[in-house]
Amino acid sequence: MYSRILVPVDGSTPSSLGLQEAIKLAKALHASIRLIHVIDCRSLASTMSDGSEYVQILEGQRVAGNELLYAAQARVSHEGIEVDSFLVEATAEPIGSCVVGKAREWHADLIVCGTHGRRGVERLLMGSDAEYILRHSPVPVLLVRAPRQPAEKQHAA
Repeated sequence: MYSRILVPVDGSTPSSLGLQEAIKLAKALHASIRLIHVIDCRSLASTMSDGSEYVQILEGQRVAGNELLYAAQARVSHEGIEVDSFLVEATAEPIGSCVVGKAREWHADLIVCGTHGRRGVERLLMGSDAEYILRHSPVPVLLVRAPRQPAEKQHAA
C-alpha cells in the first residue's frame, strides 16, 4: 500500500499532529518516512533591507530548520521506523510546490501534512500550503487538522 511517506514539518501544532499520524501509519504499514522542512527564502528576502541581514537571518533559519528536523527524526527513529530528512530552501517557488517536487523526486506513496484548517478571508490572506499540496500532489495526501479553538478564544488571540 504505502511504503514511502513524505511529511513536511514546520514546528507548528498541526505539523506535529501530522507527524504523529504519519508515525502511526508507518508503524502499521512498515513504511519509511522522509521528513522535509522548507525555508521560505522568498518571503525572507522581501522583508530584509540589506544583504548582510538576509545572510544572517537565513543562516539562523537553516540552524533552526536542521534542529527541527533532528528532533522530528529522533521522534520517528525512536518508534523503530526508517527515517531520513531533507532541508529545502525555496528561492523561486512556493513552499507547497517544493513539497510536491520532493514527493515526485523521492517517489513518495503518500504525503501526510498538518494544516491549520483556516477558512474564508483568513485563508485568502494567509494562503494555504496544504491546499496547494492537495491540489498538485501526484500521490494521495492525508491532511491532519489541529483542533479548532472555541470562537471566543479565536477572537481574543
